[in-house]
Amino acid sequence: MQILLPVDGSDSTRNAIKQALAFAKSLGAKVIGLHVEPEFHMPWVEGDFLPTNKMLKDRVDEEHKARAQHILDSLRNEAISAGVECEGVVGINDIVYQEIISTAEKQNCDLIVMASHGHAGPTAVLLGSETAKVLTHTKLPVLVLR
Repeated sequence: MQILLPVDGSDSTRNAIKQALAFAKSLGAKVIGLHVEPEFHMPWVEGDFLPTNKMLKDRVDEEHKARAQHILDSLRNEAISAGVECEGVVGINDIVYQEIISTAEKQNCDLIVMASHGHAGPTAVLLGSETAKVLTHTKLPVLVLR
């Protein structure tokens, strides 16, 4: 069995990791950790030269990769301590819920386990909920942890 566990480095995700790893261990499941970074959109200024933009893109890509690796390394270390097999995947997509669903399908995951960030009222409406979007767009089972 394989479980997809999207992680973003937030407090709610860090709290959910412990529960998700305990659950995975009880099932003998492998965890696929996913961190999604936004796509780089090249700023455009009239008369700007491509090499300047390429250098900026390369720097931003390196920063995103380093952030993602830090978050996924933390998950892997916790998984090792919990005795759970874990692999990390970096997704690049501005539409996070689509990347979560796509990765779960590509990795042949049986379950998606996600943290709920607990936003309510106007904040939830303005921010949207990646968890809610995954729940309404995937055919895979989703376990939401608080």
